[in-house]
Amino acid sequence: MKNIAVIGAGTMGNGIAHTFAQFGCKVQLIDVSENALEKGMATIAKNLDRMVDKGSISAENKAETLANITTFTDLKEGVKNVGLVVEAATENVDLKLHIFKQLDALCEPDTILASNTSSISITQIAAVTSRPTKVIGMHFMNPVPIMKLVEIIRGYNTSDEVTQTIMDLSKQLHKVPVEVNDYPGFVANRILMPMINESIETLYNGVAGVTEIDTVMKLGMAHPMGPLQLADFIGLDVCLSILNVMYDGFKNPKYAPCPLLVNMVMAGKLGVKSGEGFYDYSESRKAEKVAHMFSSK
Repeated sequence: MKNIAVIGAGTMGNGIAHTFAQFGCKVQLIDVSENALEKGMATIAKNLDRMVDKGSISAENKAETLANITTFTDLKEGVKNVGLVVEAATENVDLKLHIFKQLDALCEPDTILASNTSSISITQIAAVTSRPTKVIGMHFMNPVPIMKLVEIIRGYNTSDEVTQTIMDLSKQLHKVPVEVNDYPGFVANRILMPMINESIETLYNGVAGVTEIDTVMKLGMAHPMGPLQLADFIGLDVCLSILNVMYDGFKNPKYAPCPLLVNMVMAGKLGVKSGEGFYDYSESRKAEKVAHMFSSK
């Protein structure tokens, strides 16, 4: 388990790669886009600089972490000689199934295949492989280097041995793994997303404004960030995708996404990553302020 492949160099993927590399693993970070890899590595370097400035790691630790990461655009080359692959691609069922079919064909028979999916069935993902006992969910929280929780999701056929291996590995990363069963949304998003959706409904129905809703939840419920600001940080497209997965899985109208959320996503207002969501992030300093709030935890 000292050789790890991570698929996807976006927000979650580069955070996962950073975390494994920081704790001594050799990480093969894979993305089809060279530009995404460059941005991912720049983000890792910037986050490590913050940690050095805060005194949580040394400059030597930063150099060692970066040296532990090698980037690849070719999947076949990127998954060679690894004991674990963590997929952190876009939250899209068809894309994930396609990736896992490829991984099953390219990886050694003993390689464990994990998905960072936040809502999609691990059992469904495992079913497209010839190794369902070795497929598991490893759902990190954002920002990965800071947040302690990892949801460990067992598919229907995931073995006890693989589950324990991933639980132990998570602890080696100084994370707190929590084992959950394979139902849409798992635990974190099954509870979080309806709250975010209800907050959007509250705005949609004119009960209160964005700032007012977030202020009530921050001051009244001691949430560090209001649900609408959190939705912006997660990405409104990601929130919509997760709600759709839960609605399709449970056929319960309480998971149906609010029309306002649907319209905002169609209009390209996705939150921090697009520069506008429930809040305006068009000025770079505003986006940096949100990032700093999380990095200072």
